[in-house]
Amino acid sequence: MQEFWDTLSENLKKTFQDVEKHRKGDLVKLASIPHLLSFLQEMGPEDLLLLLDQARKIKRRKNPKFPPINSDFYDVQGLLPEEDRKLVTKVREFMLAEVAPIANEYWLKAEFPFQIIGALKKLNIIGLTMDKSVGGQERSYLLEGMIGEEIARTDTSVCTFFGVHSGLAMNSIDMCGSDEQRQKFLPSMITMDKIGAFGLTEPDVGSAASMGLKTSCKRNGDTWTISGQKKWIGNATFADYIIIWAKDEDDHQVKGFIVDRDTPGMTTEKIEDKLSLRTVQNAIITLKDCKVKEERRLQKANSFKDTALVLKKTRVGVAWQAVGCAKGAYENTLAYTMKREQFGRPIAGFQITQDMLAQMLSQITAMQCMVTRLSQLQDLGKLSDEQASLAKIFCTVSCRQITSMSRELMGGNGILISNNVGRFLADAEALYSYEGTKQINSLVVGRAITGMSAFT
Repeated sequence: MQEFWDTLSENLKKTFQDVEKHRKGDLVKLASIPHLLSFLQEMGPEDLLLLLDQARKIKRRKNPKFPPINSDFYDVQGLLPEEDRKLVTKVREFMLAEVAPIANEYWLKAEFPFQIIGALKKLNIIGLTMDKSVGGQERSYLLEGMIGEEIARTDTSVCTFFGVHSGLAMNSIDMCGSDEQRQKFLPSMITMDKIGAFGLTEPDVGSAASMGLKTSCKRNGDTWTISGQKKWIGNATFADYIIIWAKDEDDHQVKGFIVDRDTPGMTTEKIEDKLSLRTVQNAIITLKDCKVKEERRLQKANSFKDTALVLKKTRVGVAWQAVGCAKGAYENTLAYTMKREQFGRPIAGFQITQDMLAQMLSQITAMQCMVTRLSQLQDLGKLSDEQASLAKIFCTVSCRQITSMSRELMGGNGILISNNVGRFLADAEALYSYEGTKQINSLVVGRAITGMSAFT
């Protein structure tokens, strides 16, 4: 058998050489072709079948038929009712048609594409879980999570804008505001006629916000005076309402305020030198004797415990966002491996590539299943701090790993923003840190499983 294949190989090599010379215009007789045909005629049926089988394998390697890209490997989205699945599909189509073509451009410019807000309004996806009395739809947290995932799958920055407005800012009013405040502010925010921001983190205070806020507030009659600074505040350069958290000088408890953007004494300065989430308009807010009426104080926010309730809720959203970011990196990488050829074939057919892709999909699937159960618990009213923190830890850590593997599979091309992985890789860094760092969330989980607090 080996002698047969050696002879066939030698005949093919000679024929290909003659054909190549003939093609280039060299005066050469194609004498090797009749000789090759004569050799093939002498082959037995088994040898011919073996030769055809080898030819088919070579053809498949050079022109493989790839299956559709599917990062929802366990059909988690199938848990939604049909109406909700249609809405998720509508969001996906919007993101692919309206945002995907401009995502890299605006990320590189560090500008926000304000033109998409009008189209976002029409999707009617703000305030999905809120009461109908304020314009909400009273739909499931599972649906809301999957919509956030879908947005992040195309652009994590746009998802952050969505999360800051509909999650942090609106939930602060919904959970900590009086009924009058909810009725006054939420309807226009649900329609996106008014945009919100959330000001908690400070230049010198991040993880220590529960006890160490330096922004202060003091009441004098029906007016509060707020002074201090906030940092990393998404949407702050253009938001209509900014939720400002400050420590009361009298009782030393944290209070929340709905502050108009043009309030005298408050200024915003865009942070310019970001590596991550560049499309998000983060700002430093400076408040100098800023006067806010008592009617703008969140009436149900009397300590940081109330603030923490908002953060618990939105931490779930960040976990979903990490799933979407990881999916976006994985899907773009898989598509790349199907087109990128080395050694005469797509790198998707290499063993190491497939091993890495399987690892990435395994983590994405685990992340999906975790956040799905988390949102189900949220819908049942059983969500705990430690459950939200555990998901935030696992999903953001996994997201970093997946986006790093995506870059690795793309080689040097992975650092090019145009290849749609470098942006996800950078954005994963912000997800890892905001809404509570991995270390702080680990202490929340550790306290729950040991019964001992390691916070100092």
